[in-house]
Amino acid sequence: MNADHRGEQGGFDAADLWVRNPQTGTYELRLDDPAEASPTGPDPAAGGTTVPDPPVPGPRRRAGAPERRRADGEPARSRGSRRSGTAESGSRGASTSTTAAGRRGGRGSRGTAEAAEAGGRRGRRPKASRKRKVLLWTGGVLGVVLVGTSATGYYLYRQLDGNIATVDVGDAGSGRKDLAGRPLNILLLGTDKRTGKGNQGYGDKGSAGHADTTFLFHVSADRSNATALSIPRDLITDIPDCRTKQEDGGFAVIPGTPRTRFNNSYGQQGRDPGCTMRTVTELTGVELDHFMMVDFNAVKALTSALDGVEVCLDRPVADEKAKLELSAGPHTIEGEDALAFVRSRAATKNGSDLDRIEMQQKFVASMIRKAKSDFLDSPTKMYGLASAMTKNLTVDSGIGSIPKLTSLAKELGKVDLKHISFTTIPVNDNPAERVKATVVLDPARAPAVFEAVRNDVSFTEVKKKRKADAKKRDDVLKGPRAEPGEIGVNVYNGGELVGAANNTVTWLVDTRGVAGAVNQSNAPAKAATTTLVYAPAQVEQARALADMMGLSAKALEARADHGVAEPMTLTLGADFKGPGVPVTPSSAPPEGVKKVRGDTKMCSS
Repeated sequence: MNADHRGEQGGFDAADLWVRNPQTGTYELRLDDPAEASPTGPDPAAGGTTVPDPPVPGPRRRAGAPERRRADGEPARSRGSRRSGTAESGSRGASTSTTAAGRRGGRGSRGTAEAAEAGGRRGRRPKASRKRKVLLWTGGVLGVVLVGTSATGYYLYRQLDGNIATVDVGDAGSGRKDLAGRPLNILLLGTDKRTGKGNQGYGDKGSAGHADTTFLFHVSADRSNATALSIPRDLITDIPDCRTKQEDGGFAVIPGTPRTRFNNSYGQQGRDPGCTMRTVTELTGVELDHFMMVDFNAVKALTSALDGVEVCLDRPVADEKAKLELSAGPHTIEGEDALAFVRSRAATKNGSDLDRIEMQQKFVASMIRKAKSDFLDSPTKMYGLASAMTKNLTVDSGIGSIPKLTSLAKELGKVDLKHISFTTIPVNDNPAERVKATVVLDPARAPAVFEAVRNDVSFTEVKKKRKADAKKRDDVLKGPRAEPGEIGVNVYNGGELVGAANNTVTWLVDTRGVAGAVNQSNAPAKAATTTLVYAPAQVEQARALADMMGLSAKALEARADHGVAEPMTLTLGADFKGPGVPVTPSSAPPEGVKKVRGDTKMCSS
């Protein structure tokens, strides 16, 4: 169902579910029964009174706004007609009559909703049960897919849930149901398939598609930051064996392919998104939780639902192959033009896929900014956006319903736009090729990027307030250090690494001069993390050993019952990777990695 016919399903107006909270100034979704929510009467299909369309704002164009372009040959509708959704429903007169009221009432649909409340249209109701309390709508963080999901909650469940396509990827994902308090890793997959609505007429007729545009979207455990890591389609990598569900309900294993293009991980030989998930996990070492997939038609539908997306070019583009022609400077594009833009190599300086990836990153960032700045205060526009989103989205069965997507989007929506970083896996030209067509991992820089994602390291600077107890704990590491020869420590192996205690003692004695290190073999019990226990009087020894082992203050534990005459106790946990490898990874992002920040407007070149 699209925004132009938003009241036909269910016999009520979608906007009637939204009520402005005067305390927060935010629109909230009321979970009351739609027929009861409007004093004007029940379902018109049952003979009741028809609920009129809500007042909507009329056309409003900013001075000097960039030109909006369409490439389908149809005249562009005004912003007002798309927002009102009445251009094709025969309610043109009603839309016009309410435009002035919308302008008088205040900004956008907020003022008109206030006017309706003042007129008694939405009277106060008794406090709802806990199950039916209002649901505050939130903004998503990765384009309109997430924004739309989080913004419509319960109403989407009732009206749009059936639009979402799902794929059972088996154990390719983590299978975790609890989203809070842990990092989230989501595969965002854009396919170039040539089948289905809106995907034909672009050459390669009938193709099942490839993994054409791929992001590994990592959200930090504390939701303070996120990283969208682009994976080049032409990256040479290994595709592992993949267990996929068949149409008859059974499963089949598709053999893997060594040393092939990454984009072959989807669509080819019957591979599903789960195969791409497995490939990404094997490539990066990052365990994925879910996937979301869109196609060509999704780009066209979502950009049109957004009323266009602003892009900027520092030089003119004339791409005959992509049927794209844009002058230098800012433009607002949608539909076919938007698809042509993100597919075009000619729109980039060098015409390479890596340049196109950076342009796509900027485009997605612009979509996020548009959705958050222009749509979060308009229930009508959010409904149209959500409708377009659900009709063009495929996800894994673990999040294949509106309530589950809403729960996920609430977590993602906590990230500030300025702390979303877009970057690309560091790669080099394939040295085995005379004519450069593919790329390979940069052996020096790529592992550092993967490690940063695995260790939940932010690629942007995030200022965090430390709690008093955390500050007190970290202060332990401040102060003088003992000399290596003064350190006494018993080393136990509580992890899975065979010989860890013996190897660590050898390393401490031979390379660090800690003659007082003693191997005590296996610990009494397994340990998840490495710890150093010491007496308060041994703090200088603890600081020195922490420096050598790469231990954070969190790994240190001062015990009054630990005898001063006894050596300190170092228990190597499952997080121990080997002598000389810091147990606590660096919190600094990798150096030399180019980034696009979510809140920054930049011209593509």
